[in-house]
Amino acid sequence: MAESCGQEQTRWITTVIMSTALQDHEISTALQRQQHRLRYSESVETGSVIFPLSGIAFILSDTQDLLRTGEEEFSKRIQKFINIHRNSFLVLSAALHGPEEWSIMFSIQRRFLGSNLRVIPVHNPAETVKLMLTMAKVTSKPQADDTRCKIEMTKAQIIEKSPVWKMLQEYQSHHN
Repeated sequence: MAESCGQEQTRWITTVIMSTALQDHEISTALQRQQHRLRYSESVETGSVIFPLSGIAFILSDTQDLLRTGEEEFSKRIQKFINIHRNSFLVLSAALHGPEEWSIMFSIQRRFLGSNLRVIPVHNPAETVKLMLTMAKVTSKPQADDTRCKIEMTKAQIIEKSPVWKMLQEYQSHHN
């Protein structure tokens, strides 16, 4: 079992579908620098970043943009997005998350409570790219299987070395 887990670490590269509105954005540049395959589409929601092999989608928004467009218009965009994408994340960017930004985030969370939308605050494009790639990588098929395998191995080792487990085994052997 140990041989099947933890294959050698190779550089992870994936395909990313992005809204054409992000074509000249820092996030697009950062993903290209890491050699991910980018596909731009006008048919996806503005600000969307989709990782098809991982089955997750992000919609990027800046708190200031949200204040300009208004909550009702923004909510319509988010509703459309979560109706299409099963694993959806709103990445809410602000240089500083002050009281106004937290209030906006909680308002969105309240509005979409019970939906498949998760709201994640970030500060800058570099943090956004790192977050998206980490989540996409751990949910991609080979990586997810490897992670599950490592968790099962760790769990088995913990159980084997557990003093409680040893005590139960001794108890069972004395009473059989």
